[in-house]
Amino acid sequence: MNNNSKNRFFDAYQMRAHSVRWTVRILLIIYTIVVLYPLLWNLMSSFKTTHEILISRTALPQGFAYDNYIRAFTAANMGAFMFNSVFVVVLSLALLLIFSVPLSYAMARYKFFGARALELLFAICLFIQGVYIIIPLYVLMFNLNMLDNLWALSLVYASTGIPFSAFLLAGYMRTISPSYEEAAKIDGCSNFQILLRIIVPMAKPGIITVSMLNAMGFWNEYPMALVMLRSPSNHTVPIGVANLFEVQRRATDFGALYAALMMVLVPTIIIYLIGQRYLIRGIGAGGLKE
Repeated sequence: MNNNSKNRFFDAYQMRAHSVRWTVRILLIIYTIVVLYPLLWNLMSSFKTTHEILISRTALPQGFAYDNYIRAFTAANMGAFMFNSVFVVVLSLALLLIFSVPLSYAMARYKFFGARALELLFAICLFIQGVYIIIPLYVLMFNLNMLDNLWALSLVYASTGIPFSAFLLAGYMRTISPSYEEAAKIDGCSNFQILLRIIVPMAKPGIITVSMLNAMGFWNEYPMALVMLRSPSNHTVPIGVANLFEVQRRATDFGALYAALMMVLVPTIIIYLIGQRYLIRGIGAGGLKE
């Protein structure tokens, strides 16, 4: 192949690569617009009066109806619902990490009888969602007298999140070189000290990733909370929003409804913005094995 042919080949390759890059960029821009439009539309509507929403759902607000948020927080009791959800999410994450971090470390490092079967069991449990076993869970919680209890709901959330968390963290911990642990053992560290002082700090991206994904799942979970919680004072945000939708639809107070939806969306956005730099690292490394 002469130089002219090589130049034509490389020019064609660069043009093709350039076209592919721009095609991907255009598709990503379209996807971003599709994702952001409902969020921006909801934000706009939360500052409109009900009259403005009924006249035009797409027009910009003529003013900023801040009282929508006040009514959503006080009259619709969203403040109490959000407190319950924050309590459940924080407690669920604490229980989840207490159990899943040591379990994932044992799966990643120790070879014992049934280890492969245990890992296979967790892999199978990834496909079993909580709603699929909601009736046995309800019967179990009823027999234990643990219905309508935020502490018990947190325990249910944590237990259903353990398979995914342990499976992902075990994959991440396998990417950590065992030489760090060997050096710590030489210095006299116990297995628990190695886990706490060596593995946990090095596995921080994976732990943050697991915490983020589970926190957003717990925050938005609706079916189990609806079945397990009876008292309105114990309702979490998803139940509160569903009830608010029915009440405000009859009362035609759509401004407060959209304000309540924004109050629900903001915490998940904040969680993502805080931990997004760890998210891809944690998921990517969690799929690697030595």
